[in-house]
Amino acid sequence: MAYNEFGRKCIALVVDDTPETLGMVSAALEDSGITVLVATDGTSAIELTRRVTPDVILMDAMMPGMNGFETCRALKFGPQPVMTPIIFMTGLTEKKHLLEGLASGGVDYITKPVVVEELLARLSTHIVNSRLLQSARDALDTSGRSVLAFDMNGRILWGSQKANEFLKQTDPQLRDPAWQKWVAGCANKPVSAVPPFETSEHSFQYIGMTSSSEILIKPMRRMSLKKENVLAEAFELTPREAEVLYWLTLGKTNRDISAILGLSARTVNKHLEQIFQKMGIDNRTSAAVMADRVLNSL
Repeated sequence: MAYNEFGRKCIALVVDDTPETLGMVSAALEDSGITVLVATDGTSAIELTRRVTPDVILMDAMMPGMNGFETCRALKFGPQPVMTPIIFMTGLTEKKHLLEGLASGGVDYITKPVVVEELLARLSTHIVNSRLLQSARDALDTSGRSVLAFDMNGRILWGSQKANEFLKQTDPQLRDPAWQKWVAGCANKPVSAVPPFETSEHSFQYIGMTSSSEILIKPMRRMSLKKENVLAEAFELTPREAEVLYWLTLGKTNRDISAILGLSARTVNKHLEQIFQKMGIDNRTSAAVMADRVLNSL
């Protein structure tokens, strides 16, 4: 039963204008212990997600008015993007429709007539994966880290709470074609090979790419004071130690820092030992969090 497998009762939103499909899918989900919400058009689905956060959304591709692809784009890339996985259900089987569903933000595609066993198996996988991702995002929020994830077109996929608050101030700037070009240029490149994207007030640092091709970006406010000087003063560091700590906050590895500053790996390790001692911590994560707080408080 889905209820036992997921550990708590799940909520599924089923969006379809066909009563037969709504009834069949809803009954199958409810029999598996899943609470079902229904919407018969895209607009209603969007309004419903503003009130309730489902664990998964099953979306018919072909509906009158706003179709499923348009609804998915509005949910994933609109002003209040949702993190919920969206699975398409449709009788469309051509490759172009599959690609359109994935491009609009969907994670999977099930053809009609729906096979209940296949539907439940795919739901299970996507809900578990979604919850693992949400746990990771919650950890970022708890630690105060500011991280945004974008697709290769520069569209926001998700962000930590702190980053989303930051995004409200910068969103218009991220519609610039130069931004989209920069994000696309980050893909599959070493972190150290990508310079920051900077505006008059903000700086965005590429910090890596996930296995699902999400491009991770760290947003920061640009400061008139040199960041290394701020860190040196805050933690009583030497200029070189402050440089090492600064690059650490940008997600650089010891090897990256060694290459950037022209130091040996052993020297970088020695600097980190001194930094940890002066900051009163014993690991890279704690150092990065403390330094982030200082830099973001200015």
